[in-house]
This record gives sequence, C-alpha cells and structure tokens, in this order.
Amino acid sequence: MREGLRQSMAWLHTWSGLLVCWVLLLIFMAGTSAYYRDEITLWMKPELHASAAATPALPPAALAARTVAALQERAPNATAWYIGLPDERNPAVLASWTLPPKKGMSMAERRAAFRKQNLVLDPATGLEAPPARDTRGGEFLYRMHFDLYYMSAIWGRWIVGICAMFMLVAIVSGVITHKRIFKDFFTFRPKKGQRSWLDAHNATAVLALPFHLMITYTGIVTLMFMYMEAPTKAVYKGDQQAMFAEVFPDNERVKPAKIAAPLADLGPMLTQAERAWGQPVARIVVSQPNDANATVQLVRPSGRQLSNVEPSMTFNGVSGALVSSTGEPSGVSSMRRAFYGLHVAHFADTLLRALFFLCGLAGCAMVATGALLWGVKERQKYARIVAKGGRMGFGVRLVDALNIGAIAGLPIAFGAYFWSNRLLPLALDNRAAAEANCFFIAWGAALLLAQIKPSRAMWRFQLVVGAVLLAGLPLLNAVTTDTHLGVTLFGPAGLRPVAAFDLTVLALGGLLGYAAWWLKRKEQNALGKQVRPTPTASLVQKEAA
Repeated sequence: MREGLRQSMAWLHTWSGLLVCWVLLLIFMAGTSAYYRDEITLWMKPELHASAAATPALPPAALAARTVAALQERAPNATAWYIGLPDERNPAVLASWTLPPKKGMSMAERRAAFRKQNLVLDPATGLEAPPARDTRGGEFLYRMHFDLYYMSAIWGRWIVGICAMFMLVAIVSGVITHKRIFKDFFTFRPKKGQRSWLDAHNATAVLALPFHLMITYTGIVTLMFMYMEAPTKAVYKGDQQAMFAEVFPDNERVKPAKIAAPLADLGPMLTQAERAWGQPVARIVVSQPNDANATVQLVRPSGRQLSNVEPSMTFNGVSGALVSSTGEPSGVSSMRRAFYGLHVAHFADTLLRALFFLCGLAGCAMVATGALLWGVKERQKYARIVAKGGRMGFGVRLVDALNIGAIAGLPIAFGAYFWSNRLLPLALDNRAAAEANCFFIAWGAALLLAQIKPSRAMWRFQLVVGAVLLAGLPLLNAVTTDTHLGVTLFGPAGLRPVAAFDLTVLALGGLLGYAAWWLKRKEQNALGKQVRPTPTASLVQKEAA
C-alpha cells in the first residue's frame, strides 16, 4: 500500500485477470454463442430444415394430441414427458421423455440415455419427422461454458466459479486503477505498440462495462447454493432437498401412486391456459403419465419478465381440473430467478438478444486484449536482453503461446466442431460425443503448435485456419443441404436462423482473415524499415560509386 491504492489495484487487476484469462476466454466465447443455442442447434440438425420451411403449423391442441399419441407408443411407462411446441426459434415439435433410472447408472450415462429418448414431429402434419442426427448442437456450447468437459459437472462449476470471481475482482480493480477510464474510452492511438493495446483494452472494457459486471455477478449467483453451503447447513441441517422444496415449491417432484389411470385430453387445458394468458402455450410437461397422480404443467412463453422461470398452470392429469397457477414469485426466490434470467436473457427479443451477443463479443475482446497487453509489456522489458544475445523469459514465452492457442486457436476449435457435424458419418456411435471430441482435438492441436513455435508466423497460420473454417461453413452448408444462403435469406421465415448463422460465421471468418492480413502487412512494413538505407549509408554508396 506504500504505492497508493491505484497502484495496488493495478497489480491486482493484472494478475487476477492474467491467471485465468484463457479459461475465461473459453467461457466467454461459449457463453456468447449460447445466446443463439436454439439457432445453432437448428443449423446442426439439417433434417429439421424441412420442418422450418413447412406450411403453417396445426393448432396447438391437435399437435399436442398427436404428440401424446406418439409418446404413448414410445414411452408409456416414462416418469415424465416433455413437449416443446413450435415457435419462431424452434420450428418443429420436440418431444422427449425420462425413464426410471436403472441401478448403477452414472449421471453421464443417464444424460446420454436421455439424449436418445426423443422424437420430432412435423408441425404441418403432426406426423413423426425423419430422425435428426445425433448432436448436442448449441446445448454443448451452453453447457461447456459452466460445466466445462471431460470432468464432473461439480468440478467444472467450481473451476468456472473461481474464474468468475477472479473476473469480478479484475473488473472492479480495473475501474479503480484507471482514473481516466471513461476519457480513455474515446481515445485510440493506432500503431503505438503497448499504448494501442491499452487503448483497445480500455475501449472494449468500458463499451460494455455494465454488461461485464452483470454477466459476471449473475453467473456466480446462478450457482450460489453450491458455492455457499453454510446457510443450508445451518438452517436445514445440510438437507438441500428440504431447502429447495421450501424456497421453490413449484419444482417439487410428483410421486407416482402406482395405480393405472388414463390421461385426460390436453385440448381443454390448452384452451383454458391460452384464454388466461392471451397467448399460446410454449411447453407441456406431463409428470407420471398414465398414473393416478399424473399432472400436466403448461408453461407460458417467457415474455418480458426477468425471471428465468416462466409462469405456468398445473392440471390434474386424470380429471383435467386446474390444480394451481404460478406467476412471478416474490421475495428472495424472485430476486434469484431475476438474476438467473438476466444471465441467460430469456426475456430478450431479437434486437436485445443481438445486443447481448455483441456485448459478449466485446467481453471476448476485452479478455484477449488484456492478455496481449501483458505480453507486449513484458517483451519490451526483455528487448535489451534479447538484443545482447540473451533469451526471452520462460513466462513470457508461455503466455505468448497460450495467447496464440486461446485467441487464435479457439475459433479453430469452434470451426472444427461445426465442420464435424456435417462430415462425421450419421450412423457413428456416440456421434454427439465425437463432435465434442473434434472441438477439443482441434483446440489441443492449436495449443501444441503454439507451444512449439510462438511466433508471428504461428499467429498468421492459426488465424488463417480459423478464417477458412468459419468462412467456409456457408459453403459447407450449401454442399451438404438444400438450404443454402439463397434459399434461407429469401425463403420461409423459419429458415432465417439458418441464414443468420451462415452470415455470422462468414463475418467472423472475415474478421480473422483481416487480422491475419494486418499481421502480414505489419511484418512487411517492419522488414521494409530495416532494409531501407539511412541517409548516411546512401551518401557513402554514392561516394564509393
């Protein structure tokens, strides 16, 4: 503290950001893409493109009846049915179910089994559509941004939570240490080395500062019951299920009566809910179907409320009578759900979702420029040592390699994930897991190559590879499906998410290509300055001639 508060905060800002910046970049990139996870999933399931381009859907009651009939054939003994009715982001009827867990099954095995327990219905006919390829689509990216991969979800969430706490410290300390932070936001000095990187870091940080604070804090709050167990242990003697039952009573599980009973017609329930809400039902959850204790929960579209839990109506599954109706909860539960809703942006319309996406990209740029700034500053310190024949420090070389592998390597991983979706055989076992493996194999290769030779040439190489993979996705989509850009842009409204995906990856690929070209041009200019003779040298050459 002898140096003053701002200088101490500068040290804290530097190291709290640097130590976790590469994991944070993965979290930011995956989380940003998750704002469009439904659209990504649609692109990665081209078998659903025909449903998106289909004629107007049947009435919800007719679709629900046909879906229930299909589920009665597929899974009459399921513990729950989940039915997602079509909307502007999901063109088809998506149905899934859960079966009673078998003894000895791990959580990973249960999730893998659940992904195979689903069916898709054409909204125009109500008939079962051709099965879509086995892929997790945008759900993989969404889960990865807080569960990571290849490890227990609990461990992944602890790692992500610690990184988020470091991020929150870095944001607050960054605001304190930059006394002219808002003035510097309007200042950018190109071609100034360290100064330029600092200006870029300040601009991307201040541009979306409220978003960065909100998304980091709410991300921690969403998992607060895991990070702060002391209140549960003190009040509920460690019984977390009792705490959830009291705080979130609408999430209480239905126990079967083990007495067979026919399921009531869903049509009158849907009509009653639509009259009460003034809009169609979004989802249907049937708990313990064909049992005397069966319940039917109808969920309203998210609308504009902040809460991540949409209002719902619960009916008796046998008699069809209304049991309860839930709206926006109150108290602590309402606040926690509002924070959760802010984080996942359930309430966002098209324009607001796009704004969240752009702010997420600004967060990626903020993390990346911060990591690059540290490397630039440290290389300047070692410039004299290297000029005298010394070697660059190990830490600087390691950070340079990790910067290349994360900043330029992660776009390669995303591109490989999307390419694998179209190139892997459709009949491949555990195909969804194979796509995820392609993501990490590509990223691992980028990290390994960067460690071998962390140079400007490696930067250019990986940026070019990422540009080709991302910008080539619209062409890959056109070759492997009938829904190329010409069709999706000017065709049915249901195909517009496919067009938006193609245009977005094309733009991101173009940005990576421009960055590679800019590096090449900068290197050529530097070589030109070295080769250009000085005035004294030119005079000596003339006298010699």
